[in-house]
Amino acid sequence: MPEAIEEVREAKVPFQIIEVEGPSMVPTLYPGDWMLVQHGARVRPGDVVVLRHPFQQDLLVVKRIAERREGGWWVLGDNPGAGGDSTVYGVVPDELVLARVRGRLRHRKPWASGEGQRSPAAVLSWVFAAVRPVRSDRSASRRLRAR
Repeated sequence: MPEAIEEVREAKVPFQIIEVEGPSMVPTLYPGDWMLVQHGARVRPGDVVVLRHPFQQDLLVVKRIAERREGGWWVLGDNPGAGGDSTVYGVVPDELVLARVRGRLRHRKPWASGEGQRSPAAVLSWVFAAVRPVRSDRSASRRLRAR
């Protein structure tokens, strides 16, 4: 995944699709979901972003921006039990924030459950439920204050 981000940034392509790995953003994003990310987008508190891990910069992580702090952004995972956010590594500098997540596609398809072929209505229902924008969540700062 890190190589893909670098290739796209060098090519000046504004959007990219990336697969989610790990549970830190559940319930917003699940492992296996696909994200549509926008490079160079303005970010603000509540946005979900792709960033380089401050201590292991070959590792990309997905987190929600909680607030602006001196020196960068305070980021949190939507799944507080998963850890691995600013409570561990502190403020993330601006230059480590690579892209803003604009949408997601759920990984599970209705016809992949082993029950045979699904009706067109079931497939359409899945499409409308699976393809969603990832909206900013302003309650991230409230969760931060509650910790």
